[in-house]
Amino acid sequence: MSGDGTGGRAPNDPREEEQGDVGDVIPFQADDDPPEEAESQGGERAEPEGSPDREGSQDREGSQDGEGSQDRQDPQEREDAEADVVRLTAPRKQAMRTVALVAAGLIAALVALGLGAFAVLKPYLSPDDFEGPGSGAVTVRITPGSSAEAIGSALAEAGVVASTQSFVRATEDRAVADRLRPGHYRLRKGMAAGAALDLLLSPASRVVRRVTVPEGMRVSEVLPRLARQAGLPLKDLQSVDKALVGLPKYAPGLEGFLFPATYEIEPGDTAVDVLAAMVERFGVAAKKVRLAEQAARVKLTPLEAVTVASLIQAEGGTDEDYPKISRVIYNRLAKGTPLEIDSTVLYAQNRRTLRVTERDTKVDSPYNTYRRKGLPPGPIANPGEKALMAALHPAKGDWHWFVTTDPAHRITKFTNKESEFVRYREELNKNLGAS
Repeated sequence: MSGDGTGGRAPNDPREEEQGDVGDVIPFQADDDPPEEAESQGGERAEPEGSPDREGSQDREGSQDGEGSQDRQDPQEREDAEADVVRLTAPRKQAMRTVALVAAGLIAALVALGLGAFAVLKPYLSPDDFEGPGSGAVTVRITPGSSAEAIGSALAEAGVVASTQSFVRATEDRAVADRLRPGHYRLRKGMAAGAALDLLLSPASRVVRRVTVPEGMRVSEVLPRLARQAGLPLKDLQSVDKALVGLPKYAPGLEGFLFPATYEIEPGDTAVDVLAAMVERFGVAAKKVRLAEQAARVKLTPLEAVTVASLIQAEGGTDEDYPKISRVIYNRLAKGTPLEIDSTVLYAQNRRTLRVTERDTKVDSPYNTYRRKGLPPGPIANPGEKALMAALHPAKGDWHWFVTTDPAHRITKFTNKESEFVRYREELNKNLGAS
């Protein structure tokens, strides 16, 4: 610390790091069950030639002039009809011809019924399908919660597959409906359903931009990074109405709440969409570490806890150093000693450097922790989950100083003796070539 609580350590520059948690991807959930194959194939198995239903229908169609009409006759007519039937049993050859005619009628009825059933069931039993990988290019959007049938319908409408059922069947045959994800996909027209399914399961087919925001970046650094990598206008990101992104009530602005992670930017996403997703991701982390509850335990407000986490993140070091840096901050706050953290005066000047001068420590700013006691008015960077945890769970120790003596190897030393702090400071200057 250059005469400070942390200043001798070299503030971490997150722009040189490509760390960051992978951002959440909304999983596709096949909420709507696709049509069951048993139903689509049932027509072939459910009505064999000898089934009662078909025989009954054939009896009704083949005997409308005989027994079927007798049910509506009065008793006398029924007796006459029965007498006629008895008389028809005369010569055997005539009876055989009658039986043959009736059998032919039954066969014709069966064939007609079979052809009709096949025409109805054909799209399910053998749905239309293209062959091969297709050609050309088309982008299809799969909305969250889409079923296999809904996806198949979208693909068929776009000319990617020949029919909805061909895609549904391919999905069912491979049992991969739960692996389908929402998003925009670059496909081809005239594809076999199986080939279209392969592309939908391939991450390389997604039309998406991935932006990684490392821990410790300031808002002034995050927004240009988003504009450059996501293809969004910087002015749109800078002018977003903060009321639209879901900030916590205690947050004075975006700083500290654009959570570091990897984000997938879809075509059509706006500046509001992206920043809202980052704030939402902060909310997930805050809930996980129980920010409000644990902040009260260490006698801080949620905003103060995020501010401490941002100081820890900005000062860098290793993950193991974070709880110790946190303890130095708490010890100096308890003693009423200015924090004297180099990162705060650099934030006040919107600069980054490993060399903090005496002139830097005299800058007039509420963020100058050399000249003002206590915490700065708000976060100075966007902390990750480990820094949040360290802010809420400081290590045990009596340290009042720390210096990152070897920034290249991220070696940080802690002490409660000012003489040791001075020696560590000299070691840092030597490693920086300034001795």
